[in-house]
Amino acid sequence: MSLRADLELVAGLIPTGSRVLDLGCGSGSLLAHLMTAADCRGTGVEIDPESVVAAIRLGVPVIELDIDSELDDFADHSYDVVVLSRTIQTIHRPVEVLQHMGRIADRLIVSVPNFGWWRHRLRLLRGRMPRSGDLPHAWFDTPNLRFTTLVELEELFDTLGLEIEERITLTPAGVPLKVGDRVANLAAGAAVYSLRA
Repeated sequence: MSLRADLELVAGLIPTGSRVLDLGCGSGSLLAHLMTAADCRGTGVEIDPESVVAAIRLGVPVIELDIDSELDDFADHSYDVVVLSRTIQTIHRPVEVLQHMGRIADRLIVSVPNFGWWRHRLRLLRGRMPRSGDLPHAWFDTPNLRFTTLVELEELFDTLGLEIEERITLTPAGVPLKVGDRVANLAAGAAVYSLRA
């Protein structure tokens, strides 16, 4: 099974044998890969019934619940790593979700599309809402509720006391970028963060 480019990066950040909680796991492809290739154990959390069925078909233990309101069901330090991949922009309560993640595990991995990418800014100047491979939906049918730039997301991490151990910026095709902090917010279509609570 091949993973999306950003999920391959996420998988590479997770130590072999980890207990992993994947929030918004979709079809479960990341956890299925980790269970097979890295001897990880884990649980997927997903709200979409079709995605839950797809994860079950891959042999991934999955729980159908709303991460905005039901993460208090997980015990403190019950996992080694909590993953939130391309999901933070779709939830209602990102602050509370990040706080729960830091309670559930000491290591967090968050990936996000970057609303501050230069092509998104150019579309806004033309009077159009941003669209790209990372933000593929039209404004009227998008699952995204919130849009953030890397600068603002990193400010939120700092406010919540989450230490950025590593940030991998990506092109819209999912290829890692080699850019400095000063231009990352303009150059990156997305980013993957490894955080310590």
